[in-house]
Parts: sequence; C-alpha cells; structure tokens
Amino acid sequence: MEQGITFKQESFSQFSVFLQREVKFDVYIPQGNYTRQTLLLLNDGQDLAQLNYGQLLQQYLSQPQASGLWTVAIHAQERIHEYGTARFMDVHGRGSRADLYTRFIVKELLPFLQQFYHQKWDEKAFAGFSLGGLSALDIVWNNPQIFSKAGVFSGSLWWRSMENGDDCRIMHKQITRDARREQLQFFFECGDQEETADRNTNGIIDAVEDTQDLVNVLRKKGYDNAQALHFEVVKNGKHDYATWASVMPGFLGWLTK
Repeated sequence: MEQGITFKQESFSQFSVFLQREVKFDVYIPQGNYTRQTLLLLNDGQDLAQLNYGQLLQQYLSQPQASGLWTVAIHAQERIHEYGTARFMDVHGRGSRADLYTRFIVKELLPFLQQFYHQKWDEKAFAGFSLGGLSALDIVWNNPQIFSKAGVFSGSLWWRSMENGDDCRIMHKQITRDARREQLQFFFECGDQEETADRNTNGIIDAVEDTQDLVNVLRKKGYDNAQALHFEVVKNGKHDYATWASVMPGFLGWLTK
C-alpha cells in the first residue's frame, strides 16, 4: 500500500425499481493487498461527514492488522417509511416501505456492487444509527444467508405494534419467535444520556432498557460470547454522531475480527 493512501471513494446514483426512485450511495474502497475482504453497508450514508467516517476509516486501514474493509454508505430519503421492520409496520403505520427497501438491498444494490467491482467479499455486514440501526438489524436477521454481522448504534428498538407494553416491541418479538441464526454476530451501542424517559420508573432510561432487553433475548438464543454479542453503554453518551463516532473505531475492529 502507498504511504498515506488507504481508500478511494466513488459515488453513484442508481434507479431502484422497488423504491421507484434514484438511490445515491458512496463506496469507500480499500487500497492495498488484504488477505480478507469485508463489505459493510451503512444506512444514513448522507450523514457520514458528521461522523468523520473518512478519517476514522483512514485510521483503521492504516493499522498493520487491518482487513480490507469496503464501506457502502446508502443515502436515505423516506427513512420513516423505508426504515423499520420489513414484516411488520409499527403501531402508527411507519415502516410501510421497509420490505421494499430490503428488496432494494438484496436484489438490486448487492448484485450491482458484485457485478461492477467483480469482488467477492469474505463476509458482509450492515449497520446503522437510530432508526437506521433498527433497519440494519432487521435486514441482517432476515437474510442470514447473505449477512453475518449487524451493528446497531442507538437503535430504535422501541418500535411497537401497539401503543404500550414491552411485549409489543417488534424486534424483540421477532427474534424471540424465530429460529436461531447460527453464524450471526451483533454489536449494540447506546448512550446513558440519550433521553430522560423511563416508562417503568426503574431508574434505567428507555433507550438503554430496550437495547438491554434485546441483548438478553439474544443471549437466551445462545449468542453468549463477546464476539457474537457486543453490548456497550457509553457513559454520558447521547443520541448523536459525536457519541457514535467515539464508538466507531471499536466497532470497525470488532467487525473485521
């Protein structure tokens, strides 16, 4: 690898038949010879400048132990409808196009990337922030033949089929009812200052408790070692890109192990 050059960036705009709109995405391509190649899809790719992702990726790829990490940052448009859970809308009808977004990812974006770059990746991962984290988790969980890892930063795990009741949280119920996906691995992050809401007045804010409860569901499924299930609560962490950026180096290291 040339000194100081770790990746190049290319931008695309492709029409999606499923979404019936142009979808923009940026591809970060590692430069150099790597024995292992990983593909990471990221939701809310239009906001990666707020994450300083290019600098974080540069730092990661500059390490001697780095793997060949490709990143595809997908720009969002109708995120309240296209993100969510593909099999179930929430109680207010949000996520109505999440199934179409999943089809775009699986049937349009990934085939395009493979054909355009003539690249075979050793593994594929999907990650996102807030509602984009819920979307990434849902897509990974329901497509284990394609993806092996999910990254969920401050995920909207409160997503419910009814207004009240923890047993109505859609992602928790889905994973509880479904069979275990043997090869999947999960990275969860949330901040302890993301909000003040504490619906059951137990001293744990809802953002942390919703994540903690889902982690416990996964542990019961047998994901019980540090690589298969990473859960991090950031002290003084907020629901913002500064907090997520602080965790990203650790995520990239976990992702490419």
